[in-house]
Amino acid sequence: MRPKDRLGLDGEAVASVHLERQGMRILDRRWRCAHGELDIVAEDRGTTVFVEVKTRRGLAYGHPFEAITEAKVRRLRLLAGLWLEARGRRGPIRMDAVGVLARREGAWRVEHLRGIA
Repeated sequence: MRPKDRLGLDGEAVASVHLERQGMRILDRRWRCAHGELDIVAEDRGTTVFVEVKTRRGLAYGHPFEAITEAKVRRLRLLAGLWLEARGRRGPIRMDAVGVLARREGAWRVEHLRGIA
């Protein structure tokens, strides 16, 4: 596995732990279909939350949230609808983003934005 791929998987694992500590229940991770992939799907007090995770080793290429473009948000909305349809699930939804910075000293810094779309 490429180091970049490993970093992404590790960031998603860190994000999942963070979300669970916030009281969310993880419903799905790395859900794929022909149109793309959802990083994390969680439930937060009856709301289905679609979480985009961006992981970086540092800020040299910008903050992780800067990688979430309008096109990415549109894709996230499409994938959310497909996931809901595939699971036969209804009800309120929310789109969140989790930015993860992997520090050299081993500590992870996690930022969570609720309601990005």
